[in-house]
Amino acid sequence: MWLIYDPFTMISLILAYIVGFTILLFAAGYLAPRVARKFTNKFSLQASMIIIGLIIIVAGFAGVGITAYLLASLFSVEDATGLITSIILMVLVLNIISYLVSPLTINIMYGAKRNAQLQELVNDVARKLGFSKPPKAVLVNGPPNAFAYGNFLSGKYVAVTTGLMEIATTDELKAIIGHELGHHRHKDNTIMLFMGLIPSLLYFMGVFLMRVGFISGYARAYANKRRGGEGGLLLVIVGVLAVALSFIVQVLVLAFSRLREYYADSAGAFATSSRSMQRALARIHLYYNTNRLAREVVASSKIKALFIYAFTEAYANPFYRHQPIDRDIRNIDVDKVVEELKKTRTEDISEFFSTHPPIPKRIRFLDTLVFHYMEAP
Repeated sequence: MWLIYDPFTMISLILAYIVGFTILLFAAGYLAPRVARKFTNKFSLQASMIIIGLIIIVAGFAGVGITAYLLASLFSVEDATGLITSIILMVLVLNIISYLVSPLTINIMYGAKRNAQLQELVNDVARKLGFSKPPKAVLVNGPPNAFAYGNFLSGKYVAVTTGLMEIATTDELKAIIGHELGHHRHKDNTIMLFMGLIPSLLYFMGVFLMRVGFISGYARAYANKRRGGEGGLLLVIVGVLAVALSFIVQVLVLAFSRLREYYADSAGAFATSSRSMQRALARIHLYYNTNRLAREVVASSKIKALFIYAFTEAYANPFYRHQPIDRDIRNIDVDKVVEELKKTRTEDISEFFSTHPPIPKRIRFLDTLVFHYMEAP
């Protein structure tokens, strides 16, 4: 904590946040939609994931490399190596501990219980998707949702909520389970853990540089025009830029996460049909748009990034918001909802700060699928 809590570093962090958010708002509001449309028109889903993934890795490691070079030029190579290694180890240890204990935490927090009926559905879908050993199926309390979690110690889990079991048909449940199995098959937990390390590393390195710049006395020396001042000021400036870059890389990580959701949707569609996947997404979406308390549960969840449905406001106003609420979602003409959602505009800056694409975009994407899913796991 000593890296963060002093007045000078806090002032620099505030400046970094202002710079970062200014860049992000411009990128998310102006650049990102245009780039996204060009990507959609020119590249397949797999190619888009590869390109954005490479951009994240290159941008992240370039930032780390520049920071390392600066430290080595101001201090000895040994000291710079030691400092960077310490930061890397700190970030790695914190994330690995979280990764290892999260399955146990989730099981306790959500009261996960094995369910024979649900396990049969998971086994059936797992065979369709080529799993040699199906993940464990657990039922958890909560509004309609589902998520995949686990690691090499705990094993793989697919969790479905009691609320989802109540409102979804069998085919819709299988589509949702296929989506979650897709996350396991694509190793999304591990991949997103790695991707998330990059902006975290940049952020802590930036904070560290600002702290070193101030405690070394270089910043004050520069103010008094004494020798050595330039080094301290340079450390602070690079630290601010590293924090700002961490924000930008984090937005790219979120974009990568949204692409992985499309990829998982394709697994759900392959396991059943594109229409079943669309109906499942539309039914869940409809439920949350007629239930304020359920939206608050999702919005406040610590693991909402894992959910098949992570609430975001990027939907405009679908027609059914203005219709009387039918409390039994099973009685809704869900095919009509699917068609209306396809026509819904989804241009909203909040989308670019979300782990999940808007439901209308996911539904439209499912219409474009020509199945080669098993060829590109």
